[in-house]
Amino acid sequence: MIELDIRPVTGSTGTEAQIATVTLDAPDKLNALDLEGLEELRAAYGVAETAGVRALVLRGEGRAFCAGRDIAGVDAATDDVPAYLDGALTPLLQEMSAFPAPTFAVAHGACLGVGLGLLIATDVVYVADTARIGSPFAALGAVLDSGGHALLYERLGAHRALDLIYTGRLMTGAEAVAAGLFSQVFPADEVDDAAIRAAETAATGATQAFLASKRLIQSLRDERLGLWDAMARENQAQAALQATADYREGFAAFTEKRPPIFTGR
Repeated sequence: MIELDIRPVTGSTGTEAQIATVTLDAPDKLNALDLEGLEELRAAYGVAETAGVRALVLRGEGRAFCAGRDIAGVDAATDDVPAYLDGALTPLLQEMSAFPAPTFAVAHGACLGVGLGLLIATDVVYVADTARIGSPFAALGAVLDSGGHALLYERLGAHRALDLIYTGRLMTGAEAVAAGLFSQVFPADEVDDAAIRAAETAATGATQAFLASKRLIQSLRDERLGLWDAMARENQAQAALQATADYREGFAAFTEKRPPIFTGR
C-alpha cells in the first residue's frame, strides 16, 4: 500500500544526494488509509530518515492523493476513534512535520480528511488543477479532523472556514492556492515533475539552512512569536549555521564568484 523509492540525484555543480519518493499506492480506494496504512506510512518515513535523504516527495497513485480514512468495515457504534486519531494519526503527522529534510507533496484529485492532514504536515505542497480540497464531513455527521480546522481558520478566517465546513463545498486546486492554503498550482500532468524538480534542487542545496528555516517557520506557527522574538531565533539559527561546512562554502563561493557546492553538512 505504501511504496518507498530512494534514489541518488546530482546537482548542477556536481553535488550528490539522495531523495525519497513515498507513494500512497491503493488507487482502487482513492488511497484512503486505515490503521495499517498509517503504520506503513510512518515506517516509510522512518526508513527514509535513517537513509539520510536530503529531500522527500509524498504522492498518491491513481486519480486521488488521499480521500481520507478507509472506513470500509468500520462499525460507527464500536469504532475506536481515539486509537485511530490520537494513537496513530497525530503521532504520524507530528513525525512527518519534524522530518529532518525538506518535504514536498503532490496534491491531486481528492485531498480530504486524513489526506488534508498529510498535506498540512508537509513543508511545500504543489497542487494539481484537478485537486479537490475541503471538508466532506457534513454528510457524515462528523467533524473535520487531521488539523483541518487550524489550516482553514488560519488561512481563510472564521467565516470562510465555517462556510466550507457547513456546506461541504470542495475547493479546486486553483482556489486553494489563490486562498493561500498551499504553494503553487500546476496542470495535473505536470505537478509530479514540478515536485520532483523542487525536491532535487533542495536536496543538492544548503539543507542545514533549509532545516533551520523550517524550524523557524514551525516556531512562528506553533508559538505565535512576535517580531523581536522571531528575530532573536533567526539570529540564533544564523550563529549555529556558522559552524557548518555549507555556511563556509557559501561564503567562499560568493567571494570567489563561483557556484557553491553544498554537501548538507
